[in-house]
Amino acid sequence: MLLATLLGSVLGVGVGVFAHKRPRLSAVAIKASGVLLTIPSLALYVLLISVIGLGWPPVLVALTLYSLLPIVQNTIVGLNGVDSSVVEAASAMGMNSRQSLVKVEFPMAWPIILTGIRVAALLLVSTAAIGAIVRGPGLGRAIYDGLNTIGSPTALYQAVSGIVGVAIVGLILNLTFIFLGKLTTSRGLS
Repeated sequence: MLLATLLGSVLGVGVGVFAHKRPRLSAVAIKASGVLLTIPSLALYVLLISVIGLGWPPVLVALTLYSLLPIVQNTIVGLNGVDSSVVEAASAMGMNSRQSLVKVEFPMAWPIILTGIRVAALLLVSTAAIGAIVRGPGLGRAIYDGLNTIGSPTALYQAVSGIVGVAIVGLILNLTFIFLGKLTTSRGLS
């Protein structure tokens, strides 16, 4: 799940940076990533099994695709939200567009971009649990095993332990991103 969040962040921020000054491309990027998110996870896993097989690869691909919408959208919104006078001031100081993006625009948009990554990571926590159906790793295995052994004395405990585990991972991840946001955001932007 963390690897999928990292891959989704690299792809999503890259697409967002490339598309943010191109309105048509921005709309296409947001709509395309939105369409990916509307595909039910079980259906996407089944489609990916036929191409990639069982195990962690279909889970990684599916989770990476599911992470794109909040990251792409928040990157575009964050970068487009930077005041044009700030960009003009950077240009007047002799910065080219790449320097302005790296030194001015991206740091100012960072809190919004990080929020998109945080939303994506939290979305993936629950979606990753479903990956147990295709023999993917994670806490979903305990839920899946519990559901497969309904009627046995340990079925409920297995399922509940997986559910509680997923909830705890989600809470820890959320707190981690809140801390990371405070750590990496300039005090002037808070």
